[in-house]
Amino acid sequence: MSAWLWLLVPLAPLFAGALLPLLRARLLPWLWLSCLPALLVVWQPPPTLELPWLWEGVRWGAGDQLTRAWLGFTAVLWGCAARFASSSLDDARRLRFWSFWQLALAGNLLLVIATDALSFYLGFSVMSLSAYGLIVHRGGPGPRRAGRLYLQLAICGEMLLLAGLLLRSHASGNTFDFASWQAQPIDGLTLALLLLGLGLKAGFWPLHVWLPLAHPEAPAPASAVLSGAMLKAGILGLWRCLPEADPTLAAWSAPLLATGLFGALYAAALGLCAGKSKAVLAYSSVSQMGWMLMILALAWKRGEPAAALPVLLLFGVHHGLAKGALFLAAGMVHEGRLPRYAWALLWLPALTLMGAPFTSGVAVKYLLKDAWQQSAFAAWAPWLVAAGLATALLLLRALWLMRRDQRQAPAHRPPSAQWLPWALLSVAPVLLPWIWPALREPLLAGWYPGALWAALWPVLAALGLAGLALRRDWRLPQRLEKRPNLALRGSLALTRLLRHPPLPEPTLCLDKARWRRRERRWNRLWEGGTLTISAWLLVGLLWLGWLW
Repeated sequence: MSAWLWLLVPLAPLFAGALLPLLRARLLPWLWLSCLPALLVVWQPPPTLELPWLWEGVRWGAGDQLTRAWLGFTAVLWGCAARFASSSLDDARRLRFWSFWQLALAGNLLLVIATDALSFYLGFSVMSLSAYGLIVHRGGPGPRRAGRLYLQLAICGEMLLLAGLLLRSHASGNTFDFASWQAQPIDGLTLALLLLGLGLKAGFWPLHVWLPLAHPEAPAPASAVLSGAMLKAGILGLWRCLPEADPTLAAWSAPLLATGLFGALYAAALGLCAGKSKAVLAYSSVSQMGWMLMILALAWKRGEPAAALPVLLLFGVHHGLAKGALFLAAGMVHEGRLPRYAWALLWLPALTLMGAPFTSGVAVKYLLKDAWQQSAFAAWAPWLVAAGLATALLLLRALWLMRRDQRQAPAHRPPSAQWLPWALLSVAPVLLPWIWPALREPLLAGWYPGALWAALWPVLAALGLAGLALRRDWRLPQRLEKRPNLALRGSLALTRLLRHPPLPEPTLCLDKARWRRRERRWNRLWEGGTLTISAWLLVGLLWLGWLW
C-alpha cells in the first residue's frame, strides 16, 4: 500500500467537513465513513509517510502496536458516535456542530499517527479548541459556563504544553521527532510543564475540574468521544514525549502514583455525590485517568516502559470503548424507553469497567496486578483493591440514575439508527478478548478459581452495598449535593477581570486645535528643504548598508 494513505487519515474528515455547506443534511448519515481510512491503515499499515515540504522531520504513521491499537479504537469510537449523532441531533445548529465535530476528529487522528512533536501539537490544538463547539452546542447558561471554563483551561494547557515541547526540543538539539526525545534525559521543569499541559486534557486529579461540568451539558455523542478518545490524547502525549528510562522520572514516580491513586478514590467519592448520570460517568472518567497515571508511574519507576506498554495500551482500548457505550446509553435513556434486553446489554460495558470475569476488564486488571506486584510499590496493593471497589460503586450509581431517568422518557423507543452503533460498542469489550490475542492471553491466564474470585468479589461487594443503600433508602446530605464549585467561581472572576482590566483607562483630553497648529508650524519649518533632507537620509542609509 502507498504511504500517501496516511495523508487521508486526517484529511478525510476535513474533506467531509468542507462538503457540509454544499450537501448539508444529506451528508450527515455518511460522515462516519471519514473514519474508514484510519481503520484501513490499522488493518494494513503502509510505510511511514515523510512530508519534508511541510516542515523538517515530519513523519506520519507507524506500524507499531501502540499506534495501530490507539488509532483503531479511536476510529471505531468516532465512527459509532457519528452514526449515533446523525439520528439524535436534528436542531437548527447541527451543521455548526458537525463542522466542529469533523475538525476535532481530524485533530485526534493526526495526533495519534504523528511521530514528531510539531504534528502532534497541531493535531492536539485543533482537537482541543474544536471540542469547545461540541460542549456549547445546546446553548444556554449551563453549556456556556462549562464551555467558558473548558476553553480557559484548554488555552492554559496549550501554552504549558508548547513551553514544555520547546524546552524538550532545545534539550535534544532542536529536533522534534519522538524517537530522539525518548533517548534524551529530561529535567524537572520540562516534566512539570508537560504533565500540566497534557494533564489538563487528560483530566486526572487535580486538573479535572472541567470534566464534570462539560459532560452533563454536551450531547451524548460528544461526551462519548470526549471521554473515550480525547482524554487519552494527554496520556499518549506523555508516553511519547518522555524518555524510556530516566532518573528524573523514577524520582517523580512515587508522587505521581500517589496522585493517581488519590484521584481514583477521590473522584469516585465525588461521583457518588452527583445527581446526574453523565456527571457520574464524568467522575468515573477522572477516576480511570487516575488508573492510567498509575500505570505511567509504574513504568517510570521500573525503568522498563516496554513491560508496561501492554497494560497502558489495553487499558486505553477497553476503557475507551466501554465508556463510549455508557455515554451513548445515557443519551438513549432520554430518547425513549429501553426494553429489558437493552438493559442487559447496558450492563456489559459497566461490568467491563468493574473488571468482572470474562470481560476485557479482568484481563487488564490481571496484567496491572502482575505489574504492580513486581514493582517497588507492592505494599500499596490494598489501595488498588479499594480503588476497584470504588469504581464498581460509581458505575452502579450511574446505572441507577439512568434507570431513574427512564421514568421521564417518552413512551416510544429511541430511534432505530442509534441501536447498531451503541450495541457494537457495548459488546466490543466482551468480544474483543476473543479476537485480539493481546487480550485473550491474560484473560485465559486468569481462568483459575483464585483469580476469578479476586475479580468477582469487588463486584459482589459493590452490589451488596448498593442493595443495602436502596433497602434502607439512604440519602446523601444536602450539603454534599450542593457543594460550591470553586472552579466556576474562578472562571467567572477571570472573565470579569478580562472584561474590566484592573488598570484605569487613560482619560487624557487633548486640545486638537492646539496640536493642529503645532503640526502646521512644523511642516512650514521643513517645507523648504524636504527634498534635500530626504536625499541625504537615503544616502546615509545606503552608506550604512555598504559598511555592514
